Amino acid sequence: MAGTSTHTVTNQPPPLVGYDVFTADRALAEAVDRHTAPDVLDEVRAELSALGRAAGSAQLHEWAVQADEHPPRLHSHDRYGHRIDEVEFHPAWHRLLGKGVSAGLTGAWTRPAGHVRRAAGFLVWTQVEAGTCCPLSMTHAAVPALRADAGLAAEWEPRLASTVYDRELRPAGQKPGALFGMGMTEKQGGSDVRANTTVARPLTEPGTYVLTGHKWFCSAPMSDAFLVLAQAPGGLTCFLVPRVLPDGGRNVFLIQRLKDKLGNRSNASAEVEFAGTWARRVGEEGRGVHTIIGMVAATRLDCALGSAGLMRQAVAQAVHHCTHREAFGGKLVDKPLMRNVLADLALESEAATALALRLAAACDDGGEQERAFLRLAVPAAKYWITKRCAPVAVEAAECLGGNGYVEESGLPRLVRESPLNSIWEGAGNVQALDVLRALQREPGALDACLTEIGRAHGADHRLDRAVKDLFTELADLDGIEGRARRVVERLALVLQGSLLVRHAPPEVADAFCASRLGGDHGASFGTLPTGLDLESVVDRARPTL
Repeated sequence: MAGTSTHTVTNQPPPLVGYDVFTADRALAEAVDRHTAPDVLDEVRAELSALGRAAGSAQLHEWAVQADEHPPRLHSHDRYGHRIDEVEFHPAWHRLLGKGVSAGLTGAWTRPAGHVRRAAGFLVWTQVEAGTCCPLSMTHAAVPALRADAGLAAEWEPRLASTVYDRELRPAGQKPGALFGMGMTEKQGGSDVRANTTVARPLTEPGTYVLTGHKWFCSAPMSDAFLVLAQAPGGLTCFLVPRVLPDGGRNVFLIQRLKDKLGNRSNASAEVEFAGTWARRVGEEGRGVHTIIGMVAATRLDCALGSAGLMRQAVAQAVHHCTHREAFGGKLVDKPLMRNVLADLALESEAATALALRLAAACDDGGEQERAFLRLAVPAAKYWITKRCAPVAVEAAECLGGNGYVEESGLPRLVRESPLNSIWEGAGNVQALDVLRALQREPGALDACLTEIGRAHGADHRLDRAVKDLFTELADLDGIEGRARRVVERLALVLQGSLLVRHAPPEVADAFCASRLGGDHGASFGTLPTGLDLESVVDRARPTL
């Protein structure tokens, strides 16, 4: 019949845009308040709220989609046949990366509450488009490695902490800001970097070398400089490889191909070859792992923060959808079973945020006790938080039904991104074995973690019992390598439980301890026990437009 419409759209939620991603995340905002000194708190809140409003804007959402849909392209040669080894990014990528740099996400090491404010910002920014977080993370993390050489640190740190993004390939000394990448793994070795075969031959100028070899993974290959590992005469050593030499000539940095990845598609990851590549030594010969380990620890914390951010966005999308969507005579969020699912997801997200921000606060403190705490807590948190990200993202997508399987919803991008942080910077087994090494070689690390956990002693009987079970695991050293994942999981859970019991609302702590520590939980989300205040848990996780 003429004029009859069959396409009236009803019962669809409004887009989750036009809101402050930071202030709408109560768990994150409270953690920032908790770990920031009162004299800078207003400044930090204002800074993060400005970033949160940008992250929640429709404009940045559009840029994120564009950056993901138009992945980087490698141009190995120019039209005349000259080797150029350049990667072309969509303009949206540059806009997003520039926003991240201008927000201070590479400058944490010298600002008051620098690590906490930067960690919160990184968690917020991950929710926009996680691909840009890779160069931001490596630039931030390069600082502790560069400090092995006072001259290099003095030269490079101001560039890395700059809030100016300059995409041009030119000498770093002529740029207002610079970005760093990293190349550690090789085909034959993977995580076993001591098996690296790239060779460093000393030049006549002290501290300078030429490199010959390959790197199987080199992230952000258009960065201004890279930290890499190579075999010098004195053993495995850390080097700084600039993309452009001080005289303006291009360094030999041969990009063989870009990786075709499951997720993180807006970010370029490359295989690169060094063939007479100029490099500057960082630290002593033979001390490469020791020199670069500070960078590794910082990027591992960023993996935990990134996964916490992805989980938060997945949960926010799920709760927002179910708040507005009606089915079977009422709002989905009010249905007991859906409420159970959403509350379960919210618990996982809040626990991840609480632990990740606690680690950032330890970085700001810098004391011996906190450094010992980080030695054990960082790999444990990296292991557990990143492992939880993928199931959270998949379950959140299911909360949207078929809509969650459609690209326009944004959930598929979160799902594809969700395994990444568990794999990068040392996969699960690497983290678990690192925890064992810390337990065996650095008893102060365990003491520091137990001191942190003990601050909640007596507050919840389920937490107290879980701590005793952890002691039992640690007391039995026979075959502990085969039980390493079990030990690390329990350590991470009691750390999260201790933080939530002390700082989260009672309904959140009660539900977490009952399910994660008390054993009253099934194998999937949505299996929380009865008698809990799940409505309050879900309401706390709801983003407010």
